[in-house]
Order: sequence, then C-alpha cells, then structure tokens
Amino acid sequence: MPQHLVTDFSAYISRQQLFDPAQKILLAVSGGVDSIVMAWLFKQAGYHAGIAHCNFQLRGAESARDEAFVKQMADTLELPLYTTQFDTNAYVAQHRVTIQVAARELRYNWLEQIRAAEGYAYIATAHHMQDSVETALMNFTKGTGIAGLHGILPKQEHLIRPLLFTEKDRLVAYAALHNILYVEDSSNITDKYTRNFYRHQVIPRLQEAFPGAVKNMAATIERVKEAELLYQEALEKHRKRLLFVEGNTWKVPVGKLQKTVPVQTIAWELFRGFGCSPAQTQQVLQLLESDSGRYVETATHRIIRNRQWLLITPLATQEAAVVVIEPGQSHIHFGGGQLQVRRQERGTTAIPVAPETAWLDAAQIAWPLILRKWKQGDYFYPLGMPKKKKLSRFLIDQKLSLPQKENVWVLESNKRIVWIIGMRVDDRVKITPKTKEVLSLEFSR
Repeated sequence: MPQHLVTDFSAYISRQQLFDPAQKILLAVSGGVDSIVMAWLFKQAGYHAGIAHCNFQLRGAESARDEAFVKQMADTLELPLYTTQFDTNAYVAQHRVTIQVAARELRYNWLEQIRAAEGYAYIATAHHMQDSVETALMNFTKGTGIAGLHGILPKQEHLIRPLLFTEKDRLVAYAALHNILYVEDSSNITDKYTRNFYRHQVIPRLQEAFPGAVKNMAATIERVKEAELLYQEALEKHRKRLLFVEGNTWKVPVGKLQKTVPVQTIAWELFRGFGCSPAQTQQVLQLLESDSGRYVETATHRIIRNRQWLLITPLATQEAAVVVIEPGQSHIHFGGGQLQVRRQERGTTAIPVAPETAWLDAAQIAWPLILRKWKQGDYFYPLGMPKKKKLSRFLIDQKLSLPQKENVWVLESNKRIVWIIGMRVDDRVKITPKTKEVLSLEFSR
C-alpha cells in the first residue's frame, strides 16, 4: 500500500546498508514521478538531502518548465538545490556519441563534482524495480554473462538506488495519495529508444500473460546476485590457472584451456575483458585448433595463436612513421625503446659482440640515419652471409611471435638496412681490419 512506502523505503535503505542516516545524500531529480517521490520520501523519512537538476536543453520550453518545477519543489521541501544547463548537442558533435550517452556522461560528471564539492556522501538516483528488470532483459537479449543479469545494483561506489525495492505503480499511487505534483518528459513516451520499447511494449505484454512478472523477475535477479558471488569466486580460480602476464602481453595456455570445463563460459569471462564480443569468443575458441599465426582482433586487443599459447596484446597505437637521426645526436627515444649513438676510433681492443649493440664501419654510413618499423619487402645481408635475405624470412627463422614481429625496428642508411635493431647487423657495414672509425649504437627498451 502507498501509505507504507516510507516505512518500506527506510527498511530497504537499512537492509542494504546504503548509507548512514547521519550522512548527506545528493538526489538526482528530473521532475518525473520517480525522482519527485524519491525526494518526498527522503524528506518524510528525515534523511539529510539536497536536490540536483540537469537541464539538457533538448526539449525547448519543456526543459525550462522542468527546471522551474524542480526549483519550486525544492523550495517546498526546503532542501538545497543545485542546477546546471548543458549544451548537449554541442557535446554530441564534439565527442561523436549518441544523445543518450552524452546526457549520461554530462549528468554523472556534474553530479560527482557537486557531491565531492558540497560534502555529500552519495548520489541517489530514482531507479525502481521495473528499471532493474528492463536492464536485465535488455542485457539478456543482447548477450551477456551472469553479471549482466543482476539488473541495477543498489550501490556502486558513490551511487545508490534506494527505490529498487518497489514497483513504479506504488510510486504513482503514493504521489496521488499525497497530492504530489510532477511533470512528464515527452521523450519517455516514444518507443524510439531501446529502453522505452521494453518499457512500453515488452514488459506490459509479459504482465498481461503473467501478472506477477516484474516481481518474479526481480526476485530472480536477487538470486542471481547471490549466485554471482559464488560464480566470481570460482572464476577467479580459473583466471589464476589460465591467465598469465609478461610485460604488456597476456598469455593463455592452449592445452589447459582446451581441457577446461565449462570452456564456453570460462572463455567468455576470460576474453571479454579484452574487448571480445560473444561472437568473437567462438572465433577465439577456434584458435585452439588452428595453426600458429592465426588471430582474432577485438575492439581493443589482438588474440593470437602462437604455438602452445594464445597471446593477447593491445592493438598498436599510431606511432611516427620514421625517426630521423642527424649527425651529433647521441640519445634517441622511439616507439621500440632508446638508442645511444657514439663515434670513436677503431682502436686495437676486441669489439664485444651483443645483439643489443651494433658496431658499424663509420665510413660505410651515410647521414641522416632513418629509424622505422620493418615492412614486407625489406631485405638485408645478415652478418656473416654473402647473400641477401628477406627480413620476413629472417624473422620466421628467429621464431618470433606475431606481436614480437610487429615491434621490430630497422635502421637505414642511404636506403639500405644496416641493422635489425637488437638482432643482427648488415654484413655490408661490418667492421673490418681496414676500419678506422667506428659508429656504435646501443639499444635498450
């Protein structure tokens, strides 16, 4: 019954330990029935609260009406009020996002600024039981792991949702019983937005067939939340067994993943953190039976079969195409690491041999030097070999993985490769008994 809503409201806050009654809570209020009733419930229950309202300037006079209405309500309830106006369309154009994403980012960034600056413990939003059910259904139809089925959580960092215990009908009834006014947002009427389609079409049809559908699904969501705790505990054991990191590369042993049960679920949970979609998870599992070199590219990473491992590497960022090294430069930073450059007399001491250092006959070097990533078609004359060799073949012989190959740099002089950085010098610029001056280059990551 609506008259018991305040009691149930306080009981839910206490049961979920949403906040300490002595703390101040910032209420996100749009002017619609949900947020307006939430503000009245906070006042009736005696909690300390302030009201925050965002005007997104998307609905002309209606947006201005909502702002004026919320100001009047804050005066009635004698609660502090914070308002702001956003040029949402400009934000959409600048950041190339949808209006819904823009409004969400603008809203929550501003609310957090007010919360922190004004000493509020939490931001409260007016999501209720139907909102949580809608979210779970939307996630279910889009494809999700168990985490997507727990609906909207009552508490996340500085966000709380104190109305998740109740259906919208009770909020509307409470407003009618106490003659509480509110405004309607015309954008909530259209089915243009995905959530509104579920709200106006899917949920009502379900309730026609099963009158208790929303409450039943909400109860299931609560059970899913508890099951998720057990699920995450088991999943963490699999992560420790299957996921290893070396530098910026993650590694999954092929043999262990093949023997994992249930492999579909574990694979989805392992790889979705690397930008992998449900469909791509199936492609990743196919890599378990493929040859080395095959890969799946997700939104953020590349997952590569390399012998007995799946290697997970971030997608390469754009780097300078070339680095030009002029005479006199001694220290060079580039995408693959650093180079120290020195010129010195040949001397009589033996030249140490190490892949990280190149010793070149300075007389055979033409300036400027060019530092760049290798590319298909490159070739050089490996030290000690009289014939040229394609660099692609050389890298295969070195048994490099695809991520390692992608990070190979070369040094050019007069359009010929003189050093595969950190690997092999070109035979044409090697030091000989006739060498008088040496150019030494030391590579470090």
